Amino acid sequence: MGKFGDILRINLTEGTVKREELPDEKIRKYLGGRGLGTRIMYDETKAGIDPLGPDNKLIFSIGPMTGRGTPAGNRYMVVTKSPLTGFIASSNSGGFWGTELARAGHAVIILEGKAAKPTYIWIKDDVVELRDASPLWGKNSHETTEELLKMVGDPSARVSCISQSGEGLSKLAAVMNEKDRAAGRGGVGAVMGSKNLKAVVVRGTGKVEPTNPDFMKDVNKRALEKIKANGVSGQGLPAHGTALLVNIINATGSYPYKNFLEAYMEPEEADKQSGETLSRDFLVRKAACFGCPIACARITKMKSKPLAGEGPEYETVWAFGAACGLSDIEPGIEANYICNELGIDTIGAGVTIAAAMELYEKGYLPKADLEGGPELKFGSGEAMVYWTREMGLSRGKLGKLLAEGSYRLCEHYGHPELSMSVKKQELPAYDPRGVQGIGLNYATSNRGGCHVRGYTIASEVAGVPVKTDPHATEGKPELTKIFQDLTGMIDSSGMCLFTSFALGAEDYADALKGGTGWDVTASEVMQIGERVWNLEKLYNIREGWTPKADELPKRMTGDAIPKGPSKGLVSQVPAMLPVYYEKRGWDAKGHPTKEKLEQLGL
Repeated sequence: MGKFGDILRINLTEGTVKREELPDEKIRKYLGGRGLGTRIMYDETKAGIDPLGPDNKLIFSIGPMTGRGTPAGNRYMVVTKSPLTGFIASSNSGGFWGTELARAGHAVIILEGKAAKPTYIWIKDDVVELRDASPLWGKNSHETTEELLKMVGDPSARVSCISQSGEGLSKLAAVMNEKDRAAGRGGVGAVMGSKNLKAVVVRGTGKVEPTNPDFMKDVNKRALEKIKANGVSGQGLPAHGTALLVNIINATGSYPYKNFLEAYMEPEEADKQSGETLSRDFLVRKAACFGCPIACARITKMKSKPLAGEGPEYETVWAFGAACGLSDIEPGIEANYICNELGIDTIGAGVTIAAAMELYEKGYLPKADLEGGPELKFGSGEAMVYWTREMGLSRGKLGKLLAEGSYRLCEHYGHPELSMSVKKQELPAYDPRGVQGIGLNYATSNRGGCHVRGYTIASEVAGVPVKTDPHATEGKPELTKIFQDLTGMIDSSGMCLFTSFALGAEDYADALKGGTGWDVTASEVMQIGERVWNLEKLYNIREGWTPKADELPKRMTGDAIPKGPSKGLVSQVPAMLPVYYEKRGWDAKGHPTKEKLEQLGL
């Protein structure tokens, strides 16, 4: 990306490496990360390619603010065509790997073709080598990371790799960095596995400096003050991590229970898996990504077993807790460790097991298919942990089916309606019947069921930047669009979404001014995000999107929440969707209009 780094184009079939520069015009329009990765995918791949075939591309892309000293400027994106959804996949991860790539002088890695044998890539500044990874095939993310640091002879290097789930082409496979950080959603790890690529190891010895250091210093000072003064980013997340949301969301009656059959737990039961309980009984220490003042990560250890590791986050606590009918947090902690080691998306894994439990309890999944494994009953921590491992290893008949995700699992047993997913990607930990805006975001998310592409929970529950009624629908199409556009820009900039609890469009514009030297305004920042959102939609339309893809599971619109503070509610997405399309400048069928595309320079 010019002065922000170059492009490494690596053809795994041919074993070649080429360096390219990116025109400044593309950087200004798409930044980096998610936006630039999507632009490359749209331009360089043909419609209808097999996500697990050699014609698909796998793109690692950082943003212009990654590693540049901005608070929480540490993110990188993995962009590809998703084997889970068939649409665009762009999965975000933090830690230190993205900053290391920036220090090595590279902004984008475009991976093409398929290696003839297991391979890893070693990047040290300008030196790029393709090396044999055969001895690492079959090893988990922890083992792989430790072995690779020995193999490259540099303990300061950073490793991004796949584990057994990626090798097995699980559609829930993640790309893991620094052992426990995950680019988790959309099956990006399976695409990496399909290319026989085990890891990308990076060591950068250069410095990443802002273009306007004096202005950047003032911007960072103001941003830090806002982040620390904010109740979420400065108090709640540092104190209890993301799992502080358990009691908060449960109190709204929107904490999905037993595969979304219900949306509320008794308070004393929910508290057993809360962030407060995690801090009190299991926390070893807090942890942070590069340059992050929030430090939301948790290093934990179990009480019942001699196991320790990173996590779980809120979504993971829920997916391996309430979603599976459990209140005890310890099985969820263990399942989280398994997912980190085997490289699985924890949301996809937990919700898939929850779907399997409902299938089993309703008699749709025969006992014979368990092949001697524990019965898949709601509330069984033993079954959840066991089947998480089988899923990660794609072991046995049911393990292989679970590794395909909940939609294909439920479809196999004749009941796809029991998959709580959008575009075949599992829904996160907020019931859309009790929080109307997040349901609209789920339905319209370009990468399938997702909360972090338009986190209206910030407004509807946390009151940031303004409090809106979670049960109301008025104004939610506009709110959803604003959050989605802002997130599109943040994901493309290289900064962490959690900064948006305290920062607004003007703050991000100032950060880009200091980091890049551009004279960019808040409205231009929002337009970048809108451009990214529309480009993703164009990609999906090219790959077969129809309006039916913007639907929630029928349970969300047809079955009212049976008890709790949101009792009697269903999602009003069908009523909100036409208004959302209109606010986006799309036609009644959800296609961007010619006028909108011209306005965005698309």
